[in-house]
Amino acid sequence: MGFFCTYEKHKLGGEQMSTFTAELVGTMLLILFGGGVVAGVSLHKSKGLGGGWIVVTMAWGFAVAMAAYAVGGISGAHLNPALTIALATIGNFAWADVPMYIVAQLIGAILGAVLVYLVYLPHWKGTEDKGTKLGVFATSPAINHAPSNVIAEMVGAFALVVGILALGTNPMTDGLNPFLVGVLIIVIGMALGGPTGYAINPARDLGPRIAHAFLPIPGKGDSQWSYAWVPIVGPIIGGVYGAVFFDFLWNGNSVALFWVFSVVVAAIFAIAQMTVSKVQD
Repeated sequence: MGFFCTYEKHKLGGEQMSTFTAELVGTMLLILFGGGVVAGVSLHKSKGLGGGWIVVTMAWGFAVAMAAYAVGGISGAHLNPALTIALATIGNFAWADVPMYIVAQLIGAILGAVLVYLVYLPHWKGTEDKGTKLGVFATSPAINHAPSNVIAEMVGAFALVVGILALGTNPMTDGLNPFLVGVLIIVIGMALGGPTGYAINPARDLGPRIAHAFLPIPGKGDSQWSYAWVPIVGPIIGGVYGAVFFDFLWNGNSVALFWVFSVVVAAIFAIAQMTVSKVQD
């Protein structure tokens, strides 16, 4: 099940594209456009150098919308393991299909990152800052404080899933839903993206981070694997909590899960509050 299934099924060679291929292609497009804009505003001698945060957040939103328009009628355009797991948690998606979707999303994210690398091939050598190069592929915190970083990713993914599910309750013209989800991504980026760069999607961060690790990028530095767990764990917790929060308040379901995840989330907030005084900014 997905939230973008309002389009005629696409055909490839007379056969319908598989959901695996759709999630792979959709996530590849997402990273091609999203990673591409980060490269465009940050790499040496790029025409878009210095474009800034507004350009990045707008482009990421449109990247999600375009990817959803491309494959939404086939796979539902999850494009995000956190969303896939969240939907399965409340019974809106089959658990048996979760591993296949996540593998497709991860492969698509890696391929999208490789394409970004190739598009900007001459620009890597002249870009001296290692963090700038990594930033094209993966997120990193503005202030390194793991509990707070998890909260930022968790709240962003929570807002994403609640927003998507809430949009699904409204009657609307066919084809409008993906655009509105893109607007939702823009708002999340502008409002909540400052602390960590709003991965809000484990595949969006892990796939390109893997690509960064194996691609022959001149002077690239390390891939910051010590941080890589944050944009995986945070979005999954936040996404699942968003789904059970919606299912509990809107539908009166998922009562036990709602209270369990409420305790988990409250504990993470408490840990962040107790340890934030030790942060050196």
